Amino acid sequence: MRTRTAARAGQYAALLAYLVFLAFPLLWLLSTAFKSPQELGSLHPTWIPRHPTLANFRQAFDEQPLLRAGLNSLLAALGAAVIAVLLATPTAYVMARRRTALSRAATGWVVVSQAFPFVLVIIPLFLVLKNLRLIDSLFGLVMVYVVWALPFALWMLVGYVRAVPVELEEAAAVDGAGRLRTLVSVTAPLLAPGIVATGLFAFVTAWNEFFFALVLLKTPEKQTLPVVLTHFIGAEGVADLGPLAAAAFLATLPSLLVFALVQRRITGGMLAGAVKS
Repeated sequence: MRTRTAARAGQYAALLAYLVFLAFPLLWLLSTAFKSPQELGSLHPTWIPRHPTLANFRQAFDEQPLLRAGLNSLLAALGAAVIAVLLATPTAYVMARRRTALSRAATGWVVVSQAFPFVLVIIPLFLVLKNLRLIDSLFGLVMVYVVWALPFALWMLVGYVRAVPVELEEAAAVDGAGRLRTLVSVTAPLLAPGIVATGLFAFVTAWNEFFFALVLLKTPEKQTLPVVLTHFIGAEGVADLGPLAAAAFLATLPSLLVFALVQRRITGGMLAGAVKS
């Protein structure tokens, strides 16, 4: 009994340490965003601002077009998430249900493609988009995000499809349902947690992405939020710390809110999908 209690206490301690590790950057960012320039230059920083101020937020919006950049990021992230899910769902179904040599090779390629660094693919992507006249275009950036998110989305959804009992599809086939009807009416509702998780992954990845947006978007009016955040850093590498922290904190809120709203639906969908009425 004592050994079990000590093991459980160790698990809780490790979980608490992990939560503190994850929360520290966000809490420090929030604290910095509300500090005055005098506190930011202090040699003895504190967690809680002595004189909280909203001046950093006002300065951030006055210096950079954060709303326009946020809208660009939202359009790119939503477009990438929707297209990636629409493409990955039927493809993952085929890969999971038809276990041929081709599907196994495709699965292996999906795993290997995740090891490719950004720098390795940016030149071919740039040349392809240049030939398609999609450089400096949000639509071109969305296509890049879809290509980058699709392998991992396929890998995730293949696992979800394989978890769905084949007997349910066979029963639907006995009742006269075709492949498409079975996928839409039987399999897709059970895949809802996986589809939501995949869409969330694609959205967050596109929302936070910086490198592709920096290379492919040249017009200031089309730049996304991560690129605009770099404008708070001067030519000599000196950051305007207060406004940068305020803008960066605002940039993290959509990802946190989307995850908070979707998390309960993911859990509820998993429980609902486990029971067949």
